[in-house]
Amino acid sequence: EKNHQPAMNKGTVIKTNNNQRYATNAETGFIIRELARRGGVPVQEFVVRNDCPCGSTIGPIIASLVGIRTVDLGISSLSMHSIRETMGCEDIATNIQLFKTFYSGFGDLDRSCSF
Repeated sequence: EKNHQPAMNKGTVIKTNNNQRYATNAETGFIIRELARRGGVPVQEFVVRNDCPCGSTIGPIIASLVGIRTVDLGISSLSMHSIRETMGCEDIATNIQLFKTFYSGFGDLDRSCSF
Protein backbone atom coordinates (compact mmCIF):
# COMPACT_ATOMS: atom_id res chain seq x y z
CA GLU A 1 0.00 0.00 0.00
CA LYS A 2 1.28 3.43 -0.91
CA ASN A 3 1.28 4.83 2.65
CA HIS A 4 3.10 1.80 4.07
CA GLN A 5 6.09 1.42 1.77
CA PRO A 6 9.61 1.07 3.15
CA ALA A 7 11.70 4.15 2.43
CA MET A 8 15.38 4.40 1.64
CA ASN A 9 17.62 5.83 4.38
CA LYS A 10 14.98 5.18 7.05
CA GLY A 11 16.43 2.00 8.56
CA THR A 12 16.50 -1.76 8.19
CA VAL A 13 13.20 -3.31 7.10
CA ILE A 14 11.58 -6.14 9.09
CA LYS A 15 9.36 -8.23 6.79
CA THR A 16 6.26 -9.89 8.25
CA ASN A 17 3.42 -11.90 6.74
CA ASN A 18 0.74 -13.70 8.75
CA ASN A 19 0.55 -16.41 6.08
CA GLN A 20 4.16 -17.28 6.96
CA ARG A 21 5.62 -16.28 3.62
CA TYR A 22 8.39 -14.59 5.64
CA ALA A 23 10.15 -16.11 8.66
CA THR A 24 9.55 -13.24 11.08
CA ASN A 25 7.16 -13.99 13.93
CA ALA A 26 6.15 -12.06 17.06
CA GLU A 27 9.14 -13.28 19.06
CA THR A 28 11.85 -12.68 16.47
CA GLY A 29 10.34 -9.35 15.42
CA PHE A 30 10.39 -8.20 19.04
CA ILE A 31 14.03 -9.22 19.45
CA ILE A 32 15.14 -7.19 16.44
CA ARG A 33 12.99 -4.18 17.39
CA GLU A 34 14.37 -4.21 20.94
CA LEU A 35 17.97 -4.57 19.79
CA ALA A 36 17.42 -1.69 17.36
CA ARG A 37 16.00 0.42 20.19
CA ARG A 38 18.97 -0.39 22.41
CA GLY A 39 21.38 0.37 19.58
CA GLY A 40 19.64 3.62 18.67
CA VAL A 41 19.06 2.55 15.08
CA PRO A 42 15.85 2.94 13.08
CA VAL A 43 13.86 0.00 11.74
CA GLN A 44 10.88 -0.09 9.44
CA GLU A 45 8.04 -2.57 9.21
CA PHE A 46 6.94 -4.17 5.97
CA VAL A 47 3.74 -6.16 6.37
CA VAL A 48 1.93 -7.78 3.49
CA ARG A 49 -1.80 -7.94 4.06
CA ASN A 50 -2.94 -11.51 4.59
CA ASP A 51 -5.50 -11.24 1.77
CA CYS A 52 -2.83 -10.28 -0.80
CA PRO A 53 -0.54 -12.84 -2.40
CA CYS A 54 3.16 -12.13 -2.14
CA GLY A 55 6.50 -13.72 -2.83
CA SER A 56 8.48 -15.49 -0.18
CA THR A 57 12.03 -15.84 1.06
CA ILE A 58 14.08 -18.88 1.99
CA GLY A 59 13.72 -17.86 5.65
CA PRO A 60 10.69 -20.02 6.51
CA ILE A 61 12.24 -23.08 4.85
CA ILE A 62 15.58 -22.68 6.60
CA ALA A 63 13.94 -21.96 9.96
CA SER A 64 11.82 -25.12 9.73
CA LEU A 65 14.83 -27.26 8.82
CA VAL A 66 17.33 -26.01 11.38
CA GLY A 67 15.06 -24.96 14.26
CA ILE A 68 16.74 -21.59 14.74
CA ARG A 69 14.62 -18.52 15.46
CA THR A 70 14.63 -16.47 12.28
CA VAL A 71 13.68 -13.00 11.14
CA ASP A 72 13.43 -11.73 7.56
CA LEU A 73 15.02 -8.32 7.30
CA GLY A 74 16.97 -6.24 4.84
CA ILE A 75 17.66 -2.84 3.40
CA SER A 76 14.98 -1.21 1.28
CA SER A 77 15.83 -0.82 -2.36
CA LEU A 78 14.44 0.39 -5.65
CA SER A 79 14.28 -2.02 -8.59
CA MET A 80 15.21 -5.15 -6.67
CA HIS A 81 16.98 -7.76 -8.86
CA SER A 82 17.53 -5.13 -11.55
CA ILE A 83 20.90 -4.19 -13.00
CA ARG A 84 20.21 -0.72 -11.56
CA GLU A 85 19.20 -1.70 -8.02
CA THR A 86 19.49 1.33 -5.72
CA MET A 87 19.87 1.51 -1.94
CA GLY A 88 20.35 4.30 0.58
CA CYS A 89 23.86 4.81 1.99
CA GLU A 90 22.55 5.62 5.49
CA ASP A 91 20.76 2.26 5.57
CA ILE A 92 24.05 0.43 5.18
CA ALA A 93 25.54 2.27 8.17
CA THR A 94 22.48 1.71 10.38
CA ASN A 95 22.28 -1.94 9.30
CA ILE A 96 25.91 -2.43 10.35
CA GLN A 97 25.10 -0.85 13.72
CA LEU A 98 22.08 -3.13 14.11
CA PHE A 99 24.25 -6.21 13.50
CA LYS A 100 26.91 -4.96 15.93
CA THR A 101 24.18 -4.50 18.55
CA PHE A 102 22.85 -7.97 17.76
CA TYR A 103 26.23 -9.63 18.27
CA SER A 104 26.99 -7.70 21.45
CA GLY A 105 23.54 -7.66 23.03
CA PHE A 106 21.53 -10.69 21.89
CA GLY A 107 22.70 -12.98 24.68
CA ASP A 108 21.67 -10.61 27.45
CA LEU A 109 18.32 -9.86 25.80
CA ASP A 110 17.62 -13.53 25.17
CA ARG A 111 18.36 -14.45 28.79
CA SER A 112 16.04 -11.70 30.06
CA CYS A 113 13.07 -12.90 27.96
CA SER A 114 10.76 -15.81 28.59
CA PHE A 115 8.75 -16.47 25.48
